[in-house]
Amino acid sequence: MPHETSARPVLDLVPSVAGEPLGPGALGVPHPRLFFMMTAETPCPYLPGAWERKLVTELSGADAPELHARLSRAGFRRSHRFAYRPACSACQACVPVRIALADFGRSRSQRRIWRRNEDLTATLVPARASAEQYELFRDYLHSRHADGEMAAMSRADYRAMIEESDLDSAMLELRDERRRLVAACLVDWLADGGSAVYSFFSPAAADRSLGSYCVLWLAEECRRRGLPHLYLGYWIARSRKMAYKARFRALEGLVAGRWQRLGQEA
Repeated sequence: MPHETSARPVLDLVPSVAGEPLGPGALGVPHPRLFFMMTAETPCPYLPGAWERKLVTELSGADAPELHARLSRAGFRRSHRFAYRPACSACQACVPVRIALADFGRSRSQRRIWRRNEDLTATLVPARASAEQYELFRDYLHSRHADGEMAAMSRADYRAMIEESDLDSAMLELRDERRRLVAACLVDWLADGGSAVYSFFSPAAADRSLGSYCVLWLAEECRRRGLPHLYLGYWIARSRKMAYKARFRALEGLVAGRWQRLGQEA
């Protein structure tokens, strides 16, 4: 049985007809600007033969950070100025996950990853797109996701992904001893934790496990800031691309409306 970590269920969302907005009470508490739209179905990028659709709402204005934190606790993720959550008609494979940092400890393999990257310099910089970041981002996509939609993103598209936000965001940059950028991660700061939005790294440094190292570094930064959680997005048990998330101890998933402790690896 998973360990239950919340006594109060996350507020349910009211389902909508595709293309029609949900009203301001969709999260159970009225809000004058909170409307949701359902996207059309498209092929799922993680499960062959499956179809996905999303529930989407805009994050903008002075109250965007508070709404983002609230929506994150309800299982939403952010892209650009929008928050979204899977709302697939025949599938519930996507599980929102976060690390409960009070109980988190590195596994043996993660301790090796930490030591392997101790020569890198980690810096949090403003969420501003740079030419150096874009070159690394493009190399990463062409190496890892050449057949995905993001592979065709221009520099302007990348800038929009990083900068189009009214949230408290930053870029984690990892540099080697020659000051070359080898990895980067866009992170949002919430009232109850950090949210790792998107990370990418040099294909030439694949043996460093930099994606996992970004998570480990952000976990330590959240602890330093006194934040209890690190949100990692969605985990799909049948997706090899997401298998690394299950390796983090003290992992919680939003299951049946409650954040619950999931299984962990040694």
